[in-house]
Amino acid sequence: MVVDDEEHIVELVELYLGEEGYLVESAADGEEAVEKFAQVKPDLVVLDIMLPGMDGLEALRHIRGSSRVPVIMLTAKESEVDKVVGLELGADDYLTKPFSPRELVARVKAVLRRAKAPLAEEEPVVTRGGLTVDTGRRKVEVEDLGEVELTAKEFDLLYVLASNPGIVLSRDRLMEKVWGYEYVGDTRTVDVYIRHLREKLSDDAEKPRFIETVRGVGYRFKGE
Repeated sequence: MVVDDEEHIVELVELYLGEEGYLVESAADGEEAVEKFAQVKPDLVVLDIMLPGMDGLEALRHIRGSSRVPVIMLTAKESEVDKVVGLELGADDYLTKPFSPRELVARVKAVLRRAKAPLAEEEPVVTRGGLTVDTGRRKVEVEDLGEVELTAKEFDLLYVLASNPGIVLSRDRLMEKVWGYEYVGDTRTVDVYIRHLREKLSDDAEKPRFIETVRGVGYRFKGE
C-alpha cells in the first residue's frame, strides 16, 4: 500500500512496483490509510510523513497498534528528527524525497525478503547466554522475561549480532547485512535500533544484558 497525497508520486510508485508484479493499493491521507490498511491487510506500506489531516507518523502509530507489517517511510524533510521518530515508532526503513523509483523497488524487495524468510538455514535457532532467537518462528525469548516482541528489522539485527558473538560489527557492516543493500545515509539508524533492542531485552535499561558498544566503532554481542 502506497500512502502519499502527491498523485504523481503514487502513480510513479504504482508503475514501477506493478512492473515487478506487485499489486498496489493507494491512499491520499492518514485517515484513509488507516481505514484501508485494516481492509486490505497489505504485506508492506510505503508511507509519506507529510500528509493532510492525520500525518504519516500518527498513521504509523495506528498501524503499529495492531500489526508488525513492514513500513518504509517517505520524507521530504532533511531533518534527522523526522527519520529518527519514524524509526522509533517502528518504521523499517525510510527514503528522502526526491528518490529513485528503482531504489524504492530495491528496498521493497529487501524488506519483504527479510520479513518473510528465515535469515539462515544453517543455524535456525541461536541460543546465547539466556537469549534464544528462533528464525523459523521469528520469535525471541529472554530468560526471566519470556517472549519479547520485536519488529522485523529489530529481529534481523539481533540475529546478526547473536550469530557473531564476540565479533565487533561496524555500523556500515550491520547496515549491509541487515538492510540488504548498499545504504547511503546516516548510519545512526543502527543506533536507534540498538537502543530499542537494549530496552526490550533487559528489565533494567541502565544495564543492557546482551549488546555493547565498542569504542564508538560498532557493536558486539557479549552474552550476559
